[in-house]
Amino acid sequence: MVIQADFVQEKLAKSEEWMSVIKLANSFESHMREKSVAARISKANQPGSSSSLIQAVLLEHATKLGFRNEALGLFKGYKNRGLRPDYFLSLGDTGVILEIMRGKTNQNNMDFLDFWKCHICKHAHYLLLMVPQELKQRTNGAVSKPFNTTCSHLSAFFGEGNYTNVRGLVLFGY
Repeated sequence: MVIQADFVQEKLAKSEEWMSVIKLANSFESHMREKSVAARISKANQPGSSSSLIQAVLLEHATKLGFRNEALGLFKGYKNRGLRPDYFLSLGDTGVILEIMRGKTNQNNMDFLDFWKCHICKHAHYLLLMVPQELKQRTNGAVSKPFNTTCSHLSAFFGEGNYTNVRGLVLFGY
C-alpha cells in the first residue's frame, strides 16, 4: 500500500500552485495503488534491485502527466553539470522535480541530495519524492524504514523559520 506525507510552506498551503502539485501527487498515488502497478513495484523493490526498476514502472504515467525523463539543463551555472532530476515538469513560473529512490535513500543521504537539488534549481520549487516504506538490501539483511526516516529528515524544512527554496514536498512510501 502507498502512503503519502505532504509538506508545504504555510503561506502557500492554499495556493493554486500547491493545489496543482497535490493534483499531480494524487494522480501518482492512484496510479501506484492500481493492483498491477503495485505488484510491479513490489517485484522491483527486492534485495539487489536498483531504483531504475521502480522508475521503469512509473515512467509511462510520469510521461502522461507531462514529466520529462532526466531533464538536462536545469542546473546550468553549477560546477557539477551532471546534476539532473529523474523527471521534471514545468508548472507555470516554477516546476516539479520527481525523484524515485530505492537503496541509497538514507544510507548515502540521497534524500538530502534530492532535496538540495530542488533547493538550488531555479526552475523548480516543488519535489515529489518516492522512497520505500521498507527496504531490505540483502536477502538475509536487516530491514530499514526509509519512508519514516526521510519524513523525519525533511519535515524540519517546513517549520516556520526553516524554509528553503523548496516550497512544497510530497513524500510517497511505496
